[in-house]
Amino acid sequence: MDLSKKRVMVTGGAGFLGKHVVKKLVERGCRDIIVPRSKDYDLRREADIEKLFQLSHPEIVIHLAAVVGGIGANQVNPGKFLYDNLVMGTQLMELSRQFGVEKFVAIGTICSYPKHTPVPFKESDLWNGYPEETNAPYGLAKKMMLVQSQAYRQQYDFNSIYLLPVNLYGPEDNFDLETSHVIPAMIRKCLEARNSHSPSITLWGDGSPTREFIYAEDAAEGIILATERYEDSEPVNIGSGQEVSIKDLAESISRLVGYEGQIVWNSDKPNGQPRRRLDVRRAAERFGFTAQTPMEEGLRKVIEWYEASGNKTGEV
Repeated sequence: MDLSKKRVMVTGGAGFLGKHVVKKLVERGCRDIIVPRSKDYDLRREADIEKLFQLSHPEIVIHLAAVVGGIGANQVNPGKFLYDNLVMGTQLMELSRQFGVEKFVAIGTICSYPKHTPVPFKESDLWNGYPEETNAPYGLAKKMMLVQSQAYRQQYDFNSIYLLPVNLYGPEDNFDLETSHVIPAMIRKCLEARNSHSPSITLWGDGSPTREFIYAEDAAEGIILATERYEDSEPVNIGSGQEVSIKDLAESISRLVGYEGQIVWNSDKPNGQPRRRLDVRRAAERFGFTAQTPMEEGLRKVIEWYEASGNKTGEV
């Protein structure tokens, strides 16, 4: 698919991952890009989506918009995260079908995987158990787009794909400690502790869980390659294939920012899923995607961006 000749809608296109996806589209020569803003269109409302489609007539929809946060935010907002994400995804795909959209790219989450999925996570493992409890409502809401994608391809021959990006990080991430994910939260805590000469920082859990991360620009490239080349409703992992413990991640970040204080682990707080690492072979085989950015290089770029932004309050 030549995206330079298509009218592409990117929901969430002004967000963290969305900015990188839009940039990749521009690099492909795409000049007809629609980025709906929440102040103009509430994607939870069918009437707003219908109005948006009537005005913009997209040929491709890349659905990145999500209501999401870290473990703490998931614990506080399970109902909101389930409802908002479920309604957005279901209605967007249905209206895309009604308006004759050529291709719908659904972005899921690895929070949909069962809590005790064998490592590495294979796409065939998605239905082998219940997700980790703290983010299950969000994960299940996003997983319903996979069910809808497969059902719509079967009944309506609707062309949709479903991608599962691993944990993202990169410049322009969310650094608000109430809602951010682990890497920006650690970077902010370490920098603030360094600048205030604090003797220690406290992090959630015991440091034992492992995670896989992908640099946001790499994830955006994977999404665009899938949009161009992949034509199936079987889910596909988008990741780096590299696993790191939260303890090792914290030590790497503290070293990179030059913080020499103590890291204290609060084991009263939840760890989340015990391990995460994806089997990334399907993405390589089906549409030629392999992540390119090494973890340490990516972390350096994020730290440099955050310090250069001059924004030490996290309101990024």
